Amino acid sequence: MVRTTATIMGLVALLGGSGCSTHNEDLRHFLDANKVQVSAIEYRVGIPDAISIKAPRILEVDGGGGRIQPDGKISLPLLGDVKVVGLTAKEISLKLTELVRPYYKDPKIQVEVTGYNSKKYYVFGMVGGGSGGGGSDHNVSARPYTGRDTLLDVMSQSGMNFLAWRSRVQVIRAHPEEEQRKTITVDMDNMVRNGDLTMNVLLEPNDIVYVPPTPIAWVGLRLQELLFPFNPVIQAYRYPASVVDAGDTYANRNDD
Repeated sequence: MVRTTATIMGLVALLGGSGCSTHNEDLRHFLDANKVQVSAIEYRVGIPDAISIKAPRILEVDGGGGRIQPDGKISLPLLGDVKVVGLTAKEISLKLTELVRPYYKDPKIQVEVTGYNSKKYYVFGMVGGGSGGGGSDHNVSARPYTGRDTLLDVMSQSGMNFLAWRSRVQVIRAHPEEEQRKTITVDMDNMVRNGDLTMNVLLEPNDIVYVPPTPIAWVGLRLQELLFPFNPVIQAYRYPASVVDAGDTYANRNDD
């Protein structure tokens, strides 16, 4: 048991010390996206995203759209199948406008993305209620990527539970090639307390936001894992005692 405790404490020290330094080039890579307004990031639709079309004077098109088909197209009266995959909402508007121009004078068409289904980012760790999914630091949820998702947005929607190490939140930029993967560590407490949004990075598709447990919480979770095989025995040992307590209480009440 002493050896196990020493091993756990050694791992805690390693956890606290790993990744303490963030390379300047990694930070610049993440923050480049924030040099433009978040709302200006243009989302390119994919399969099976959904769009909505507004064209008040063009009955064949107005109210059309829906989910993008597996071939990357949408079907509209008058125009037939129109390929929209890979385009922004503005580009789809321009394309539809040109297609209806032979039939209508000065057409006005607006397109809005109503279903973000093709791209995801992931939130991992000590988020939401409880302790990350029943005593685990491996709680994962996939969220729809909209092109304007910032770290602060994600944390405000997800919530960090009482076991979260708020000053060590990590944003991991996934990539098939190892040398292209990037990770930065963000102090969310500092961001919220001082209003410093310098590190409020703009997420990209397939990004992973990891909220680790504090060192003490990490030890507690590891101890839960070590004791897990013995839980049935512990419960079996506690059950007769609880039955006796209940019997004594019942007997005392009847005596009264």
